[in-house]
Order: sequence, then C-alpha cells, then structure tokens
Amino acid sequence: MLGNKGCQMCRGLKYVLLGECFRKNTNEKFGFTMSSGQSTPSPAPHSSGSSGFSDDDSLPFEERTGLTLLDFVEHLKQKGRRGLVDEYLEIVSKNPEGSFNISRQRGNVNKNRYSDVLCYDHTRVVLTPEGESESDYINANFVDGYKQKNAFISTQGPLPRTFGDFWKMMWEQVCVVIVMTTRAVERGRTKCGQYWPPDKGSSVTHEGFKIENTDVEAQADFALTRLRLINTKTGEIRSITHLQFLSWPDYGVPSSADAMLKFLMAMREEQINRVGDLATKWDGHALGPPIVVHCSAGIGRTGTLCTIDICIRRLNDQGTVDVMGTVERIRSQRAYSIQVQEQYLFCHAAVIEYAKSKNLLSESQLEGIPDLLAEDNTATASPKAPALQSSAQQSQVPSTVIKKGTTNLKGLKSKNNY
Repeated sequence: MLGNKGCQMCRGLKYVLLGECFRKNTNEKFGFTMSSGQSTPSPAPHSSGSSGFSDDDSLPFEERTGLTLLDFVEHLKQKGRRGLVDEYLEIVSKNPEGSFNISRQRGNVNKNRYSDVLCYDHTRVVLTPEGESESDYINANFVDGYKQKNAFISTQGPLPRTFGDFWKMMWEQVCVVIVMTTRAVERGRTKCGQYWPPDKGSSVTHEGFKIENTDVEAQADFALTRLRLINTKTGEIRSITHLQFLSWPDYGVPSSADAMLKFLMAMREEQINRVGDLATKWDGHALGPPIVVHCSAGIGRTGTLCTIDICIRRLNDQGTVDVMGTVERIRSQRAYSIQVQEQYLFCHAAVIEYAKSKNLLSESQLEGIPDLLAEDNTATASPKAPALQSSAQQSQVPSTVIKKGTTNLKGLKSKNNY
C-alpha cells in the first residue's frame, strides 16, 4: 500500500529500489510491493561542486506539488497526448536558468562534444587541476535525485581528448557506477568514444588511470561490464560497474518502458554493491556517491533516465507523481534535459507501466489512458534540436553482447534522437 508508514519488515532499511527493499551493503531482497523507504539524513557526498541547492532543499517534492497515482491517471486522460506535448512546449519555452561562461572559455571549447550543449556554471563538476595551465573543466553537471543532493552526474559521451578528464572525475567524485544510454554508433554517427576496455581481460590507460575489464555480462537489453579503476600514482584500486543500455531504438523512444525499468533496477542494485565495496572510503550520503549518466550530448536520454528514476522513487515514498516539476528541476541543473517531446511522453508512460507492473492500478482504472508511445502525426512537431556534430572516434559494443543480440524496439520516428 502506498503511504509513509512502509512495511514493518522494511523499516530501518536504507534502500527501496523500484518497490523492493535491500539491506544496506547487501543484495538481500525482501518481497513486497511498496514502502516509504525514507533513509535517515547523512553527510553530503564529497563533491568539488554543488547542485546549487542546499541539502534541505534538494528535490523535497512536497505533497502539494504532485498528484496521487489515480489523479495522475486522470490527468493523462484529460490532457491526452496533445495536452502533454503542449505541457512540454511550455517547459522548453523558458530560458536557461544560469550562465555557461566556463564552457565557452577558449581553452574549454574543444572539450565540448557539441558546440551548443554546454553546462551550467553553478552546477558543473569541477576537476582538480594539477598545474596552473591545466583546466578544471569537464562538460558535466551535478543533478539532484529524489531526496538526495548530487545523486547524478549528467555528462556528455566522452571524447578521446577528454577520456582522462572523465576518469579523473570518476576518481575525484568517488563514483562507482557508470550508466550509458546510447550505442557508440547510431545511424552511422559516432555518439561516444571508447573510453573503457570493451572485452574481458582487456585494459586501457588514460593519463593517470588504468582501467581493466574483469567481466562482461550480456543481458537481454543491456551490457554489464565490471571494471577495475587503478590510480597509477597511488596504486589504489576501485571496483566500477559500467551499464550500457542497448534497447533504445535508432529513432524516437522505446515502444515499452519495461526494459528501461529493469535497467534502472540493475543500476540501483549495482550502486548498492559498489558502495559496499567502498566501505570506509565513503562517508557521504547513504545511497552513495553520484551515479554518472551519459548518452551522447548528456541531456536527452540522460535526462529521461534521471526523470523516471526520480518519479518512481517518489511514487514509492509518497505515492505521488510530478513529471513536469521533476523535468523543470532537472533542467535547472543540466540545461536542456529531456530534449524532445517523445522523451517527455516516455517518462509518463514509464510511470504508468511501473504502476501496472506492481498491480497498483486495475484494468478499469487504466481504461481511457492515451497510448503515449504510438506515433501521432497530428501532434505538434518536436522543437528543432540543435544541429549537433560529433568529433569522437568510433567505439564498440563488447563482442559477447553482439553475439548474444539485443532487442531492437520500434519507437516513434523522430528526427532528433540524442
């Protein structure tokens, strides 16, 4: 049952992930439907930057700002697909809520994958320069999660010339999970460079870090790669999980959110496992350091995944949903997140699909909900996305994954897919 009481079995536990409880630093799972899962306050994570909001103001999601699940269903029925598109157009009509001065500096311009996808100054991740001539810049922003400041780092797909910066960020922010929501090459365009070793037993070195691939697990819709990140200067080693979602179609969005929901569960489980590995090396938030999320530009699919995760965690905790408010808040921290209207519709569809999977809605309650993932030629066209040009080298999917194959879902045919 939804609400703030939670199940008796799970009171005092640290984690509630997509409707299932886990003990802190273990994989011990308890079967139940929903729980509040609210954790006790803990110190803020080690960060060289800030989301720009105080810990107490970090995505509080007050009850008055959201809809109950049944009200959310009625909202979808009343709005329809066209109404939600209008809602999205209202969001994107607003000007960015910050400056991009550091991204535009002459020495940093070539570190941006796309010239018109820059990162806010007030939420950017700041690297520690090793000399006066070294830049502290990487195209990455802290993004708050549900009741967790700096839960994510939203970033672009690394370029060959920023591979070292990427791994330096991973090390300095004590990040242990990487979520990649794009293939390396789509529609003949390179979306991301090969910044990690793709095959088991292989390794690469980028500046002061050596990355070793210890295992690759091929799932139906994603690849899970286990890495060892070695600081070559100190010899310290950390375990990293790399998750690559492979079922986002070349055009539009997936025709179902089921694969994405399973992917989110894997993401949260791996975060728990890797934080457990850190032990005393991490004394910040109970849910661990930021999860690094990227696609190509770091705003479209990246923002979509963060939005769905936040909305589901809120639904588990409060029993309320606020997709629009969540998107607006994320866009205030990583500019232009949720890049096209189809992604906005997909977020709504994912919440409904999750609720259905947990039997929170009856068939009669679902009657009349518009098919948000069906192509509608009468809907308002998506706002034109920036003309983005990639300069990264081609990267690859592990051969073990290619052999096993993945689901190629058919979705909306959008001209923009970032």
